[in-house]
Amino acid sequence: MTRAETTSQVRWATLLCVVTAGLLGALIGVALTASAPIPGVVEPSEVVSAAIPIVRVLMDLSAVATIGLALLSVLVGYDRPKLTEPVLRKARPAAVAAALVWAATSVVALILQTAEFKPGTATLTPGDIGTYIAEVGAGKALVIVAVLALLHAGLGVFALRKGEQVPAEVRVGLGMFALLPLPVTGHASNWSYHDYTMISMELHVMSAVAWCGGLGAMIVLLTANRTLLAYALPRFSKLATLCLALSAVTGLFNGIVEILANPTIGFWAGLFTTPYGQLMLLKVLCTAVIAALAANLRWRLMPRIMRHQRTAIASWATVELAVMGLAFGFAVVLTRAPVTAS
Repeated sequence: MTRAETTSQVRWATLLCVVTAGLLGALIGVALTASAPIPGVVEPSEVVSAAIPIVRVLMDLSAVATIGLALLSVLVGYDRPKLTEPVLRKARPAAVAAALVWAATSVVALILQTAEFKPGTATLTPGDIGTYIAEVGAGKALVIVAVLALLHAGLGVFALRKGEQVPAEVRVGLGMFALLPLPVTGHASNWSYHDYTMISMELHVMSAVAWCGGLGAMIVLLTANRTLLAYALPRFSKLATLCLALSAVTGLFNGIVEILANPTIGFWAGLFTTPYGQLMLLKVLCTAVIAALAANLRWRLMPRIMRHQRTAIASWATVELAVMGLAFGFAVVLTRAPVTAS
């Protein structure tokens, strides 16, 4: 096996841990928000209700992978192609595959949310989906996301042929732009602070995706290459610090505003007795754990990595990424959770 091959090994176990944690988070959220059926009201089927958060978390994680793999090119730099190309030759097709999964899960989510919008319908028609798109903001948002994800895949295919002649910054920017439509179709649409929460939600999503995606791409593809890791990790650490601060502040702001928007319950009751508040507390706990793990990586492991010494960064970062995946699963259900007493 050549040196280039050994220094570009893929850590599939890390990827599996993140996806499993994301799905687990979504299922925990579904269990917390489950409610008894209301007599006389046609409810969506349990399959649809459970499938939506599962598909949505897969959609979010594919977006994380797409953007993180594009960001990897920026982190490793462009001035040492002999060293970086063995890694990027794996990252580029993976980014295309992730973008295609992103687009496909967006379409599946659109179909499932149409079924939720028309409960009791035995079969859905294209007209039903068209009506959902025309009448519901989330439908329009999912269409835009699917189109932009396909465009990202197209740029990725071009990058397979031309390499970094297709600037990674363009791919990262397009991926970030594709994140914008969905967050503003959730809670607080009629709240007087809607404009502020909209900006805050956009910042929250973009910072979380950049943070998780960049770390995930490095751990999955760079841990066997000490030279590239020692170069990329300090650059990423600066971005990660900003993302951590933005994600924590905007997440707290969004959650507090959403609970206060419900005049029928007090803040503390909303925080501890509603599914929304409980999921918010779980996300806060995840953020605290992630911050502790990130501090360990930044202050204890990174100095050794910069000296090209052997470390347990893969194990520590995999735990951090798994907790991130769990938080993504909670977040998917949080956007749909009621701010009413359970």
